[in-house]
Amino acid sequence: MKILDVLHEETILVDLQSKDKKGILEELVEPVSGITGISHEELVKVLIERERLGSTGIDGGIGIPHGKIKNLESLIMGFGLSRRGVDFDSIDRQPTYIFFLLFTPENSTGLHLKLLARISRLLKKDEFRKKLFNVSSTEEVITVIKEEDEEF
Repeated sequence: MKILDVLHEETILVDLQSKDKKGILEELVEPVSGITGISHEELVKVLIERERLGSTGIDGGIGIPHGKIKNLESLIMGFGLSRRGVDFDSIDRQPTYIFFLLFTPENSTGLHLKLLARISRLLKKDEFRKKLFNVSSTEEVITVIKEEDEEF
């Protein structure tokens, strides 16, 4: 499965404004809520509960907030970019700029893990991260991801 198979254009946000972790999560879930019909509050709650297990902020300015949703029909992903960076309790204690949001149906553990692994592998590439950090439009995000996604 490719990232663009589950990343909707409407869930790509290239100018996140929030200054803290909860605010970023709330911004990221807004378009997902609209697409899935699942309440904004429920989506944020699932992410916050997952964050209590350990931060999804990894090193290199990357955050991959994710969770499983009971009544979700299929995987859905979002992307967000914070130009100023936020404290996301990252492993390296550095600000987080690039976010990939992932929600999967409650019973799809294998697919959930495969997609997380795919995103993580792509984000280990410095050049890919740099390109994502410098995007200014939804179309650019799609182009950058498509180029990398094709190689895997």
